[in-house]
Amino acid sequence: METERESMEFDVVIVGGGPAGLATACRLMQMAAENETELSVVLLEKGSEVGAHILSGAILEPRALNELFPDWKEKGAPLHTEVTGDEMHFYTGMEKSIKVPNFMIPKPMHNDGNYIVSLGNVARWMGEQAEALGVEIFPGFAAAEILYNDDGSVAGVATGDMGIGKDGKKKDSYEPGMELRAKYTVFAEGCRGHLGKQLISKFNLDEGKSPQHYGIGLKELWKVDKEKHQPGLVVHGAGWPLGESGATGGSFVYHLEDQQVVVGLIVDLNYSNTNLSPFDEFQVFKHHKSVKEVLEGGERISYGARAIVKGGLNSLPKMTFPGGLVVGCDAGTLNFSKIKGSHTAMKSGMIAAETLFEEFKTDAESTGKELDAYTKNFEESWLYDELYKSRNFGPAMHKFGTYIGGAFNYIDQNLLGGKMPITLKDGTPDHATLKTTEESPTIEYPRPDGKISFDKPSSVFLSSTNHEEDQPAHLTLANADIPLGTNLPKWNEPAQRYCPAGVYEVVEKAGEKLFQINAQNCVHCKTCDIKDPSQNITWVVPEGGGGPNYPNM
Repeated sequence: METERESMEFDVVIVGGGPAGLATACRLMQMAAENETELSVVLLEKGSEVGAHILSGAILEPRALNELFPDWKEKGAPLHTEVTGDEMHFYTGMEKSIKVPNFMIPKPMHNDGNYIVSLGNVARWMGEQAEALGVEIFPGFAAAEILYNDDGSVAGVATGDMGIGKDGKKKDSYEPGMELRAKYTVFAEGCRGHLGKQLISKFNLDEGKSPQHYGIGLKELWKVDKEKHQPGLVVHGAGWPLGESGATGGSFVYHLEDQQVVVGLIVDLNYSNTNLSPFDEFQVFKHHKSVKEVLEGGERISYGARAIVKGGLNSLPKMTFPGGLVVGCDAGTLNFSKIKGSHTAMKSGMIAAETLFEEFKTDAESTGKELDAYTKNFEESWLYDELYKSRNFGPAMHKFGTYIGGAFNYIDQNLLGGKMPITLKDGTPDHATLKTTEESPTIEYPRPDGKISFDKPSSVFLSSTNHEEDQPAHLTLANADIPLGTNLPKWNEPAQRYCPAGVYEVVEKAGEKLFQINAQNCVHCKTCDIKDPSQNITWVVPEGGGGPNYPNM
């Protein structure tokens, strides 16, 4: 006998416990308290706890947080390290770099008044505030399915079934998923959310927009020698080693509190050389003289990777549909000119909360409508103004490269304040940029030394990634008729290189090359879903609680 799913009813269901989802939840409950109104709000988080899957640089611009919690200092928000030094370097090789004069750095990249944080810890703190305000938070529950009303509007979500084996059969531990139905559902899954992706397609939310663009961010947390630690120092970089293969992106080295330093590399996923490996580029970068000097003698504490949405306003889909909203990086609100998306994600969620509350004030039983007021509220906010001014930043880098693109952005941002009378567009999706193996120069990456540079298995170990092994693979084929390894002849299967966790391997059995998926290793970065040239790999949620468990990341 088939077990029926339990169903629960709420005013608002929020999918995702990152900055956007938590800001939505907190602002909704603040307004309910201010207006002495009852609201039932539930937030689902696929990680084992709020913050477990959060990975970001991160420098936090506190503008949205100041609005949401003006007393965040008194409430103990984990913003401990204010930026004290702000540098930009152009790396020309392993030994050399050119320090860019402050006046030549695009204004949005300046970090006065910002804080170096663990965004995971900020999310954990925001989760505590949300619960104190009356939000129900369900960690370890992955939203796996969108529910629809008879009229086609979104009715909520269902969590995934637990206790299904690899063979698709129910195990003794089987528990059916829950249906969480709502008057309105807010999707805040972060970059390339798998339900957000479905909504954008179903409702044609990206009609008339540029394709979305992405990067992959790789990050490590180190504890360094006390004499090498400079709390509050921010160092951004560009050029080597990515420039050697014609790729673009940037690096970062941030000094937090307690002798902690984070080091990272962002690789734009529009790169064309199929032999490029973002993970190995990152390991090479750490051997730059200035970076190696900081890390030598230190201890690597954690590693992680996450895709970054960077298309900006030109790629931002419509954020409303009947029955809900898609906000934050799930939609693409990150400001790439600042390399920051936390404050923009939070603001998009706060606007969502204010729009929803006004709707409930007008009609307490409102359900399933398209909240057109959100678009108006968004366009009247500082968030829209900020994204509009930076709309050319990414396309300029894509079209013109690091040097000319950088010059264009200097003129646009520093001299014209983002009001260049033209709007550049980049119409080529990131998955369509790879050259074939024959067209791509070979890249020889050095073996890791185990001190500064490391291999993928030891890195994934530090991410504390774990999945229940006996479950259906969460890396699926959109078209099962296209076999695994279709990319092998033309691109020598780039997934084995662009994946930062060793999920994809080409193995040889009985003289035949086979494509193998090690889903257990997956750190939920979503890069495969984005960069696969055949667009056949689709990332779906595994059992709730599975994936990385990032401490202080």
